[in-house]
Amino acid sequence: MPIAKLPRPARLRVRPYATTTGSRPPLSGLSATAKAKAEQLSKEWKGTNATGENTKNFIGGQFVESKADKWIDVVDPATQTLLTRVPETTSSEFDQAVNAASEAYKTWSRSSVLTRQRFVLDLQHQLKQNGDAIASSIVLEQGKTYPDAQGDLLRGLQVVETACGIPTALMGQTIEGTKAASSLPMASSHLLFATDSIAPFNFPAMIPLWTIPMALATGNTLILKPSERDPGAAMIIAELCQRAGLPEGVLNVVHGTVPTVNAICDHPAIKAISFVGGDRAGKHIYERGRATGKRVQANLGAKNHAVLMPDANKNHALNSIIGAAFGAAGQRCMAISVAVLVGPTHSWIPELVERAKKLKVNQGFEQGTDLGPVISPAAKQRITGLIASAEEEGGIIALDGRNYQVPGYPDGNWVGPTVIEATTTMRCYREEIFGPVLIVIKADTLDDALAIINENKYGNGTAIFTQSGATARKFEREVEVGQVGINVPIPVPLPMFSWSGNKASFLGDIPFYGRHGIDFYTQNKTTTALWKAEDAIGNKASVDMPTHH
Repeated sequence: MPIAKLPRPARLRVRPYATTTGSRPPLSGLSATAKAKAEQLSKEWKGTNATGENTKNFIGGQFVESKADKWIDVVDPATQTLLTRVPETTSSEFDQAVNAASEAYKTWSRSSVLTRQRFVLDLQHQLKQNGDAIASSIVLEQGKTYPDAQGDLLRGLQVVETACGIPTALMGQTIEGTKAASSLPMASSHLLFATDSIAPFNFPAMIPLWTIPMALATGNTLILKPSERDPGAAMIIAELCQRAGLPEGVLNVVHGTVPTVNAICDHPAIKAISFVGGDRAGKHIYERGRATGKRVQANLGAKNHAVLMPDANKNHALNSIIGAAFGAAGQRCMAISVAVLVGPTHSWIPELVERAKKLKVNQGFEQGTDLGPVISPAAKQRITGLIASAEEEGGIIALDGRNYQVPGYPDGNWVGPTVIEATTTMRCYREEIFGPVLIVIKADTLDDALAIINENKYGNGTAIFTQSGATARKFEREVEVGQVGINVPIPVPLPMFSWSGNKASFLGDIPFYGRHGIDFYTQNKTTTALWKAEDAIGNKASVDMPTHH
């Protein structure tokens, strides 16, 4: 697929320093708390910066200043203040990263599984000790609230903790064929080589931590490309890997947009790609990566529905929907973006709106903030455009978050909680909004609700709120979605299980983390051995097709 077909949204444009901030001094737009956090990050961490200087590449165990001639501004979504600049990693620098990973593979792949386990255990400790730095970086660059940023890290940390059991996960299987012949078929897992992870902006800590422990604990090396919008968390994690004793070159971090992505897809030394992001980019990466023989797992878009049954615990259901729809400003692939109200629950809409109105929108370090800004002005424009389309198509905007103002932050990418009564034919329903917008659809029965969900092309997550076991069982059995919640609005599986989105929400054969995460980063090998005592005496060889061992 030609490069031109990979989407180039506004966020990928290389911008000059001047935005809405003009030429004001660095960090002058930040609050006192945010400024202090930015200065602390810049002082204490080698690879990242939050005071206007450049973010580095991490190649062969060194934080290296890029020689790129193209740079992308990383700005605070609440103020448009320049925090750092990310390089469009040069082709030479990318090759250096691949070469470093290839060289490190020679020894890391042959290291003891106990050595690799020790690294994961030490990384777990480092992440816990430095959680404030990672969360602060996320608030500054991505816009999340501080508690939500901590949750971003903690969900990734759970995968790290699960990877601590890697010796058990990599145990092979043996079976004795016949007592007389001592035949021993044995299955074992062998690693892939250099692998790659392409992370999205909405979970700058969690998604890298889905891949780093799994890839490295299995003996592979990894090249990570964080989002060009918020690379800081990934750079801090890379430094923590170094502190945890990871040898040089086992983990490398490069940056950039389309050229870097295409280099990842095309380089023959990279054997597997893990991607989380949008539909068009994900399809491009999947097709281009598969064309060069790579193993690819790609988590794409979503339109997650929650069904509210008349017998649901009303208070729990409404609070769950509010939290799942508007948390992180709706910028989660598992956000509830559609509420399907069945029968009498249609009358719950006014109360749903009243609860949404009470949410506080503000900068992520401000006390009591429930949701922060969306990631960019372009994202805000796209979201508000979809809200407007609902109005044009006859939808009812029960709560309008457009033109939302936050005192003290006039330049923020603010979109307030929005509730739209719509139908399944409207654009606001058909497209993933990825913002703090909840679409409300009415259904007469559970069967009608199931039909609505099953006709949607996406299959990432869904939920039902009911106190009936029979209703829950019917929903679980008949809904065509990979991750189902029963009175749980965001049914993300615990890390000992595996991510299980389906339909248009996932491309590939092997999903993320858990048992399947081990499978993704390893290649099975089966060895069958035969040790017959009579072979030592010189009997006549058999030419018949063997039927047993």
